[in-house]
Amino acid sequence: MKTIKFLTFIGIICLGLLSFNKLVQEEWKVPAKYEKMTNPEEASKDNIAIGKSMYSKHCKSCHGKEGYGDGPKADEVDGDLGDFSTEEFQAQSDGALFYKSYIGRLDMPNFEKKMSEEDMWLTVHYMRTMGE
Repeated sequence: MKTIKFLTFIGIICLGLLSFNKLVQEEWKVPAKYEKMTNPEEASKDNIAIGKSMYSKHCKSCHGKEGYGDGPKADEVDGDLGDFSTEEFQAQSDGALFYKSYIGRLDMPNFEKKMSEEDMWLTVHYMRTMGE
């Protein structure tokens, strides 16, 4: 009987720690080099359209059509996918968005071999339209 109580207690503690870990995610540090970058691509209609195409191909499945973090694969991701329409998201520098999107971390994949830097910058332009 003591063993069952002890194992139950340990199980509850483990679940509590796991839940706490999900709530307190490690802050995503962006290197100063990227934080200060500005988007070298023009925010023209054509470039935003290309960015939208890149987003649809590479990002929409997790981040959703409108960038709310509700894509069909969102449930497969452990971390917070964010909401691209929020002021907090839109307040990030272009370089920070580029770094997080292009370099990635944890469940956010690295796109260095999947798309060009230019295409990622165009995708950043498109992500900016989600805050409007």
